[in-house]
Amino acid sequence: MKEYPIGRFAPTPSGRMHLGNAFAYLLAWLSVRSRDGEMILRMEDLDTLRCTTQLAEGIREDLRWLGLLWDRETPPQRERTDAYEAALQRLKERGHVFPCWCTRGSLNLVNAPHASDGHPIHPASCRNRSEAERKLQKEPPAWRLEAPDLEIRFTDGLCGAYSENLMTECGDFVLRRADGVFVYQLAVVVDDGEAGVNEVVRGCDLLSSTPRQLYLYRLLGLTPPSYYHVPMLTDAEGRKLSKRDADMDLGQLRKTMRPEQVIGRLAFRCGLLAREEAVSARELAADFSWQKLRREDIIIGETKEDA
Repeated sequence: MKEYPIGRFAPTPSGRMHLGNAFAYLLAWLSVRSRDGEMILRMEDLDTLRCTTQLAEGIREDLRWLGLLWDRETPPQRERTDAYEAALQRLKERGHVFPCWCTRGSLNLVNAPHASDGHPIHPASCRNRSEAERKLQKEPPAWRLEAPDLEIRFTDGLCGAYSENLMTECGDFVLRRADGVFVYQLAVVVDDGEAGVNEVVRGCDLLSSTPRQLYLYRLLGLTPPSYYHVPMLTDAEGRKLSKRDADMDLGQLRKTMRPEQVIGRLAFRCGLLAREEAVSARELAADFSWQKLRREDIIIGETKEDA
């Protein structure tokens, strides 16, 4: 029996959605809709200082404007801390995690950052602290997952074969910070696993985080999804679009373009259309194929042809 596709879009409501966010969701939406699947919307708002309900509603409005409707919305992450705590407790009981009092500064003094994401590899010094040593600590600890000497391999739908040794290329990684905030790696696995998500489409800048998540899926007894890590949208100088710089802000684009023009431009630049023309997402879904999609980063900012 063919698997029923369940995709998701999980934006962080810390700013107005930009065209790069819309591009990832468009491809996730097209992949699911082309096979009569289900699309889930979830707000990843663990950062309660930067994420607001107003920004979350702005994202919903932009998606409605683009015609990228979802079938159901699952609770935002700020309401899911009990589920993350339960998962962490299971990992504690099985001896997979340990308390850690290392600071980023102390880690930088010991190790060079992991090449793919700039994070220093944890030296595992806290793993072997005795119970007496731990009791001497006055500050609350972060909780880290022990990274085994294990090669995690998977095949991405766009990037192909990928592997990473968790011990040597990643190191022990944090699941809950010292301030009590759960981190993305654990939250996304628990959320996607419990929602039944079986296809994840996201930017290729998150490719290197996938082995960590696959290992967590294994430890928690959850079924992992298939992955498609899509090219990044950049400006003419190769700079990735970001919320921080308000690049290609959907609020600005809505003032000068119709939704079909936005969809058509994205579809043309990524290879889904032979020429740039206004088109609805629904029309694109009828002939969608991952085989058409370009694998390299896509220039979408100001160029001579855009001027």
